[in-house]
Amino acid sequence: MLTRTDLRSTRLSARRLAQALPRAALDVTTAQAAVAPLIEDVRSRGAAALRDAAQRFDGVRPTHLRVPAQAIAQALSDLDPAVREALELSISHNRAGHAAQVPSERSTDVIPGGTVTQRWIPVERVGLYVPGGLAVYPSSVVMNAVAAQVAGVEQIALASPPQARFGGLPHPTILAACALLGLTEVYAVGGAQAIAMLAYGADVQDDTDCADAGGEVLCQPVDVITGPGNVYVAAAKRAVMGTVGIDAEAGPTEIAVLADAGADPEYVAADLLSQAEHDPNAGSVLITDSPELADAVDAALERRLSATRHKDRASIALSGPQSGTVLVRDLEQAIEVADAYAAEHLEIHTTDAPEVARRIRNAGAIFVGPYSPVPLGDYLAGSNHVLPTGGTARFAAGLSVMAFLKPVQLIEYGAGALEAMAPALEILAACEDLPAHGEAARARKREKRRPNRLAETDCDRL
Repeated sequence: MLTRTDLRSTRLSARRLAQALPRAALDVTTAQAAVAPLIEDVRSRGAAALRDAAQRFDGVRPTHLRVPAQAIAQALSDLDPAVREALELSISHNRAGHAAQVPSERSTDVIPGGTVTQRWIPVERVGLYVPGGLAVYPSSVVMNAVAAQVAGVEQIALASPPQARFGGLPHPTILAACALLGLTEVYAVGGAQAIAMLAYGADVQDDTDCADAGGEVLCQPVDVITGPGNVYVAAAKRAVMGTVGIDAEAGPTEIAVLADAGADPEYVAADLLSQAEHDPNAGSVLITDSPELADAVDAALERRLSATRHKDRASIALSGPQSGTVLVRDLEQAIEVADAYAAEHLEIHTTDAPEVARRIRNAGAIFVGPYSPVPLGDYLAGSNHVLPTGGTARFAAGLSVMAFLKPVQLIEYGAGALEAMAPALEILAACEDLPAHGEAARARKREKRRPNRLAETDCDRL
């Protein structure tokens, strides 16, 4: 069923290997041209532009762009108790997992009387985006909000697309998750227009929004925007990057399973299918040195696909160029292929899976052994499911508290410490022809100032 790429007799450079592997295409550049006018419209017309965009893209013109507090509370009241319990468990586990990420402040005595302290300061205000589309993602509310809250962010604004069947409000399960997390600033705004609103802010245009916002501004600009979305959301995030910080340009979801002959084909097939049901562009890749396992996984996929609810979209995903089986010579080549692919989600189904996992360099998250499926990480493992896609795990990491923290150094030297450093400082300042730098140190010397006798030409002899 999965298209096969046989690399057993092939030796490729890292660049060629990456090109030979299945991968979904994500043309953010083309999408940028489409979102640029929309972003400018939101900057210029604020709430009116947001309503027009909602009518155009979501098929509804929201009465309230900022979701009323009563609607958020009602969504929680109406939530299925079993769903509430599961969300509360997810929140609890994710708080524990993210708390372990928070770095401690640390001071270093560089010299006696001279210290450098590393502080981690949370940004003041963040914007979280939670998509609508083919599925409902309260788990994305949890993943983004918990990371920001544990980091110490004081102001959190969340945007999610308005839904015609819910009166122009976001999906009630999204609102219920917001209530569980104590999020009160929630907007019925989706797509690129939501990213523009969060980045640049938006003024109100009518009395309805004035009542919701409590003034002439609907939404204040944020400092950082995080959260997944489609290619237009990715393009909008690229367009506003620099005005605000962003987490990443998320592409279609992907899974790679590195498996040997001892892997259970039913487990592997179930996990490949679990990602394929997300999106017709989702990528599901098996990396194995066992043709027999590959055959068994294909057979299991056929059986499971015929019985799954989202058969059509999963079938397109599994048969597309972004999915396939990669046959390798041995474990060494399997690890090489896995690093070249740099999967968003990488599962290890091999003998000594923990040891193999620690040899992997490039992956958004690594799921170790047969009882750590990707869906566990999507909801309850305590890890974050907002992960780098499209091979960007070579240099990028998943969402964590670090997305919301700024490292700031505090430099504190006493008079004696500065005096001890002054001669070297003056030499380096003269070497770079920045004499005022040296003057700044000399101005603080306790003894009588002396002229700097270091000639400009002397720098070459230092």
